[in-house]
Amino acid sequence: MNVDGDNAIQLLLLLGSVSLLPALLFCVTSFTRILIVLGFVRSGLGTQTTPPNQVLVGIALFLTLFVMGPTVDQVRDRAVAPAIAGKISTMEAIERGQEPLREFMFKQVRSSDLQQFVRLSKIEQPRTRRDVPTRVLIPAFIISELKTAFQIGFLIFLPFLIIDLVVSATLMSLGMIMLPPVFISLPFKILLFVLVDGWALITRSLVLSFG
Repeated sequence: MNVDGDNAIQLLLLLGSVSLLPALLFCVTSFTRILIVLGFVRSGLGTQTTPPNQVLVGIALFLTLFVMGPTVDQVRDRAVAPAIAGKISTMEAIERGQEPLREFMFKQVRSSDLQQFVRLSKIEQPRTRRDVPTRVLIPAFIISELKTAFQIGFLIFLPFLIIDLVVSATLMSLGMIMLPPVFISLPFKILLFVLVDGWALITRSLVLSFG
């Protein structure tokens, strides 16, 4: 009877985890930073819907799997595999499984953001990382990821902005006011991005930013 009850609980938790998977993907992994930076790349190029959203999400998803690979392996070895083998209970598996994710988030979160949410939660000042509740760590991690993504996005956007300004100033000096600058700057931006192997540089920088 206890075995059946435990199996029912595991099935219920499995179904619940599937429904929460998109939220977890956004909240506790590298997905948010990667997707925002790729969005900045597209906006900087000025190509509107190229690459389309589906392609950007797909790239962000597989880059996330690449970045989170070591963390996922730890979750599997510490929690998933022992739980499937029946060596530990479901609740113990959940406790073990969140530790690698917490370690990853602690490496990326900013101290100022973490302190802010500690104060907002009105809990006792944590002495160690273990004392920080996950419900406090996750929003601090998300805010830190947004800040980092926008900082990287600004650095990516800057060279494209310079090209737009140069082209616009050149057209005005030539008296070609009626010609939209984007018609001239867009090919130059795409050419520059291709010549410097932009996608490889962006993906490399993104992966290294989680080091």
